[in-house]
Amino acid sequence: MLSYWVCEEGIFESIMSESTQGKTVDGRRLRSERSRKAIVDAALALIEEGILVPTAQLVAERAGVGIRSFFRHFEDMESLTKAMDEQIRDGYEKLFLGGEREGAVEQRLEHAVERYATAYEQVSNIILATAAQRWRYEMLRKNYARNLRGLRKDLDNWLPELKSLPVEKREAVDAVASFEMWHRLREHQGLSKKAGIAIVTGLLKSLVLDD
Repeated sequence: MLSYWVCEEGIFESIMSESTQGKTVDGRRLRSERSRKAIVDAALALIEEGILVPTAQLVAERAGVGIRSFFRHFEDMESLTKAMDEQIRDGYEKLFLGGEREGAVEQRLEHAVERYATAYEQVSNIILATAAQRWRYEMLRKNYARNLRGLRKDLDNWLPELKSLPVEKREAVDAVASFEMWHRLREHQGLSKKAGIAIVTGLLKSLVLDD
């Protein structure tokens, strides 16, 4: 009888030990995931504040982790850049989707410009940060090219009439509707959002509607 209780006690202790170890591992994993997300969030926050190319040290300080902890999660800044893109890609792509896509061509064109202008305003620093680092990372070059293709396809969805334009006019439409054009109007020429929308809309109408 005594040996039975000893055996039962040993099993109980073993089960408790395994349970405690499991909780410890889960706790470490959760802390690691929180630290990793804090680093990504910190980098994105710095970019939104206008620090387009934050250093590892600056990101670590903002995230509240040590520089060694930073490099345990991310071996270099490119891996951090990939993690940032994975976290925000769905969000920034959705900004360009939807909207009222029915009605006369003039209405659809106006709605498209308004949609793009609002999206560009929200992701301006992300796009600028990408441009600042694009020469360095192939991943960013591929993302940039993919996004350009996506915007072109989306414009065709807004305005099927574009497919019948001469090649030079169709290419001009992409240039006028681009972030680069929008950024020039807003940042370098100091125009308001309303004025920028009016200019882009007018230029696009001249390309799409004029014979």
